[in-house]
Amino acid sequence: MSLTQRVTRVGTAPETSQPAPEKLISGNPVHTTWNLEDSGGLYCGLWQSTPGKWHVSYSEWEYFHILSGYSILTGTDGTVTQLHAGDSLIIRPGFVGTWEVVETTLKDYVIRT
Repeated sequence: MSLTQRVTRVGTAPETSQPAPEKLISGNPVHTTWNLEDSGGLYCGLWQSTPGKWHVSYSEWEYFHILSGYSILTGTDGTVTQLHAGDSLIIRPGFVGTWEVVETTLKDYVIRT
């Protein structure tokens, strides 16, 4: 195995999913994930979602960078974070709120459980 890896969708089989019905607020979002790393509680790759809104609750730490699209992350405390191409964000364990994809969004991510 190489000690470096380019972050790309090319050559990686995508996985598709949708929010659990009890978490869905609106729309019919489809999530596509290209997992590039899954080792010892560390996950890295690319994630894309079509428009929709759902409840989120983070028990893990995540860093991501928005590559394209527009999403809105809203905490239960009322904090609203608009996410556009070029934005980066860290979400820490304990965050609870909603994720709304307004325009199909593509991000790269690193998750630590």
